[in-house]
Amino acid sequence: MSALIAEDEIVHEAALVWLEDIGSLDYVRQSLDRLPTRRGRPAYHRDGRMVGYAQLGPGAKPSRSSGTFRRRVFWLLPHDRDTDPAGLYATGAPAEAVDPSTVAPGSKGLKTGRSEGGLRPAGRPQPGAVLPG
Repeated sequence: MSALIAEDEIVHEAALVWLEDIGSLDYVRQSLDRLPTRRGRPAYHRDGRMVGYAQLGPGAKPSRSSGTFRRRVFWLLPHDRDTDPAGLYATGAPAEAVDPSTVAPGSKGLKTGRSEGGLRPAGRPQPGAVLPG
């Protein structure tokens, strides 16, 4: 579901909170999690670490059945490229991975040459900038 996040699923994002410097990360994994609140740091129950999360605006409505909100969470696993550069993802990236410099509130982010293990661009784009694929 993660890499296939539709723009209409994240339309109510008001802000992204990054817990780490994303300038040093080639990719982050993203997923839509069901969370009890629109804002605030969510609990994290995966291996690895949470790198960031979305906060929703007041227009976001909870699920009728569960009362939860669907919010994006950004994370990395212990075997991802940032901690194991020569490992499984030395080239390529997981299906749910995107270049964090292409992520912005309401914008799902893109896979780029950098996120796939290619050369880093000479100029560092600003977070949220949309890069050519």
